[in-house]
Amino acid sequence: MTLVSVITPSYNQAAYLEQTMLSVLSQDYPRIEYIVIDGGSTDNSVDIIKNYANQLAYWVSEKDNGQADAINKGFARVTGDVIAWLNSDDYYLPGAVSAAVKIFDERPHVALVYGNMLAVDEHGKTFNTLNYKQLTLEDLLCFQIIGQPAVFMRRSVLGNLKLDSKFHFLLDHDLWIQIARRGNILHINQTWAAARYHAAAKNRAKAAEFGREAFRILEKIKQDENLAPILAGIDRRARASAHRMDARYLLDGGQSAAALSAWMRALTIHPPTALARMNLFVSAILILLGFGKLREKILKQREARYQR
Repeated sequence: MTLVSVITPSYNQAAYLEQTMLSVLSQDYPRIEYIVIDGGSTDNSVDIIKNYANQLAYWVSEKDNGQADAINKGFARVTGDVIAWLNSDDYYLPGAVSAAVKIFDERPHVALVYGNMLAVDEHGKTFNTLNYKQLTLEDLLCFQIIGQPAVFMRRSVLGNLKLDSKFHFLLDHDLWIQIARRGNILHINQTWAAARYHAAAKNRAKAAEFGREAFRILEKIKQDENLAPILAGIDRRARASAHRMDARYLLDGGQSAAALSAWMRALTIHPPTALARMNLFVSAILILLGFGKLREKILKQREARYQR
């Protein structure tokens, strides 16, 4: 039976860590190697980890150089044929691991498999389901996003790849690109995990930083002899996609004018890419015209419809 290695990097997330750990430990799949790499938390995270230490393959709490470093430490210790990491404020849904293993068993050519993902708030209340689609390497180069908590990888394809410590926000996306160059990625239309959106999470607290890293990823790809020719063939779409991503996260970060400018740059470079996310343009305009509360009301109405 396939051994699955799951890594949880953690730092001062005691409010959510136990739910994360239990979501792994309570999976119905019997062969899970669970590793927790804590960055020297100063809250009661270590006490929580110790409570489950006898169910862990390895754990440590020591100062590190950030999320990428913590996960790479985990990569260095895993022995499973399938690898995943689950951040300390996210969690798996029941049956996620067994579902992923089934796909790998049935499709030996697949290097990475990903499912759909719930978006939940700090209280664990679901406010959206993020349904993804089948992506290609070109789509990834154009910043079509995969929900990281719902990703599982083959160790044989991951090989010597590591997370690039120069990235702090799109480090996962950079890795997916490298894996997609080595093998096939596959989307499964099942919901496997939940990502938590809260004030301290990177996707909220430092939203404006994501776009900057998109441009840095493009520069990195241009230096890669294997990926540069592929990028050259979709250059305008890729650059416009980076600006569109910048617009999205600037909007999330409360920088509406900057978001509008970024969206307009995307429109200038590759109109279809910008026009596919007209909602960014409309939201930025509404906020700049003083109708931000109207936008929030519309969004809340959508959430309420989802909850019913």
